[in-house]
Amino acid sequence: MNFRQLDLNLLRVLAAIHRTGSVTAAARTLSLSQSATSNALGRLRQFFGDDLFVRSPAGLQRTRLCEQVAPGALAHLRSLEALVTGLGDFDPLHSDTTWRLSLSDLGETLFLPRLAAALRQQAPHTRVVNISVAADAVAAALQTREIDCAVGILRPHHRGVQAELLFREQYVAITAQDWRPASGRAGKALTHEQLGQASLVLASPTATFHSSVEQMLAALKLADRIVLRGRHFGALPDVVTGTDLLAIVPTMYAASLTQRKVRVWKLPDAPFYDVRLVWHASTAREPAQQWLRSLLHRLFGRVPRPEEGPPAGASPRALERGAHGPTSCAVSGARPRPNSA
Repeated sequence: MNFRQLDLNLLRVLAAIHRTGSVTAAARTLSLSQSATSNALGRLRQFFGDDLFVRSPAGLQRTRLCEQVAPGALAHLRSLEALVTGLGDFDPLHSDTTWRLSLSDLGETLFLPRLAAALRQQAPHTRVVNISVAADAVAAALQTREIDCAVGILRPHHRGVQAELLFREQYVAITAQDWRPASGRAGKALTHEQLGQASLVLASPTATFHSSVEQMLAALKLADRIVLRGRHFGALPDVVTGTDLLAIVPTMYAASLTQRKVRVWKLPDAPFYDVRLVWHASTAREPAQQWLRSLLHRLFGRVPRPEEGPPAGASPRALERGAHGPTSCAVSGARPRPNSA
């Protein structure tokens, strides 16, 4: 094979199919037509003299040659892209950069409107594509540059993946407004006994799956109280207002439901969750990526960035609470108010 005959853009197609296991899904992430993606795969097969991916009942399976070639080729492609895109300063007013993010359905609802509004004002020619990657695949997607960054309840432990805490909150419960505990007083918080008497509904989105709620319920011996499990949070308000069920949701989501007829309850021993911005180290010095990460932190961060230092006049005790303790407010840019849930 002659390397000079290889179009390096085809390696982006190889990366997308390698991660998604689907020509259709790869075309969607690359903003290409399915026919163009299939044609690119055909050219890759011709160049390597190998099928690269073969069909099976479980989807496309990678060949041995594909597994040998893809990781090394994609690493070099990533380095080349970082070198080229990192040259010069970033001019948001004139740039036509396309950013690829990973947000869950909930993250898209809570973060994307404010991000879009800010970009239309500050970087009007740029574009954003949300590629919702499952939590366990985020590191690989960052490494292959399928996505530039991800925001969510993520716990990155992979080499080369960097993270920044945006904020920390607790889970709360939502019910219909007229819902009342089976026993005891109906205050702002539920007791262990009241929670144990409720029928529960949970959502476990793959893009930001967080097992701490399941662990809390197991510790309280309440796992058998879960009567409905879903993949998305969007349906939960209608579920609870139309039934006697109680849903456990992130505080930021509950705070966004002010126009819905739901009641918010504090939970006993509610677990915390950390919302992080994650990216790959290879993009750490790219001006465009630095600008986007700075914007995301200005819009949604509630703790100081390490390079920015503490806010003027903040006491060490207040900073410790802000960085490690519970905060609770809608994702609206307002400063958190203690116990606002």
